[in-house]
Amino acid sequence: MSIQIVVYEDDAVRGLLPLTELKPVYSLVTGCSTLAAKFHRCLGDVGEVTFHMRSRLVAWYGRQFPVFSVPSGDELLLVNGRIVCDDRFTSYLRQLHSPGQLLVQDGELLALRVTAVELGECKDGLEGLLERASSRAAADVIQCQGVRVLSRLWDPVSLHTEELGREAGLLPLGCVEGDVADGAHLVNPEGIYVGKGARVGPGAVLDASEGFVAVAPGATIEPQAVLAGNVFVAEHARVKMMARVYSNVYIGAFAKVGGEVEDSVMEPCSNKQHDGFLGHSYISSWCNLGAGTTTSDLRNDYKKVKLHINGVEHATGLQFLGLIMGEHAKAAINSTFNTGTVVGTSVNIFGAGFPPKYIPSFSWGGPGTGFLPYRPDKALETAKMVMARRGVELDAAYEEMFMDAASGIGRMPI
Repeated sequence: MSIQIVVYEDDAVRGLLPLTELKPVYSLVTGCSTLAAKFHRCLGDVGEVTFHMRSRLVAWYGRQFPVFSVPSGDELLLVNGRIVCDDRFTSYLRQLHSPGQLLVQDGELLALRVTAVELGECKDGLEGLLERASSRAAADVIQCQGVRVLSRLWDPVSLHTEELGREAGLLPLGCVEGDVADGAHLVNPEGIYVGKGARVGPGAVLDASEGFVAVAPGATIEPQAVLAGNVFVAEHARVKMMARVYSNVYIGAFAKVGGEVEDSVMEPCSNKQHDGFLGHSYISSWCNLGAGTTTSDLRNDYKKVKLHINGVEHATGLQFLGLIMGEHAKAAINSTFNTGTVVGTSVNIFGAGFPPKYIPSFSWGGPGTGFLPYRPDKALETAKMVMARRGVELDAAYEEMFMDAASGIGRMPI
């Protein structure tokens, strides 16, 4: 079975804002990798994997992903980009033998096999084809169970522990190729990976007695840092001196992490260099948490966490949930965040006390002053400087995407 696969974004990505405001949904991370990496790994032998995304993202992200434009064969497999792809889903996908067949779970479309002719004859393109898929005859529907799909804003955090455990089996654990200084301690080396060019400083502790510790090539673990219990440090990331990183943590490429971090995802190029606690949180790329920034991830009354988004309350069913932060958000020194706080894209937070549990994208202010709209030109100016510090140019393609989001286009239907 070899066929062109189109991983698509559907209208439900709006439910994952602000995390999907400046990136396609399959760039989200849960476990050790992005959803896109999981698709490539699981579906590479099924067929050529290409990606569909919102039109305003294509100019920038088309440099990172093979973007679907025209069919390369007679038939295509259309796959929902919110799926956390694994062997279970791949086995379901292989059951789509004929055009017109589709996979559905709990009423939600997961995949559809179509002909190139059918797609070409659809006047409103791939989006229209997906919309009409719900009218397929029941005989063409294969019902799925147990496929993990990102549908709610907190799903990347709630699925993170399970996915880290699953992907541990894919890591080259027991292989130490990098530079481990004298005085560093590797506990249970069979559960540790240190890639070529990585450096582990003196006095650092990598403790894999309960889980794994993986340090990718080029990453740096500074002296006296402690990493324990399912920790993945991506290429060229830096874990700062005396940091405590434990219990299901992903640190993305070129990110910088200090203080205490547990059960969290920090996307590439995010920054938390200093002391302060971060737990059960999702921090997007280009965010900066100032020195002493601390999150709560457990309510005082021990009840399940609720999120408040645009005036709507959402019951997460989770005991632990901290901070969910969109790209380019900034928190000043000694910022404190309540349990289940959502901070939008390019928010600038300062001042003493707890800010609101929901802060809309492109806002500026703090607990004492309240929040005002953040001028898009000023937000863009800061974003340019932040990205340049990581050697990334904010060019015309990124600027257009950024300004579309600032104008509200990013929060409209696809």
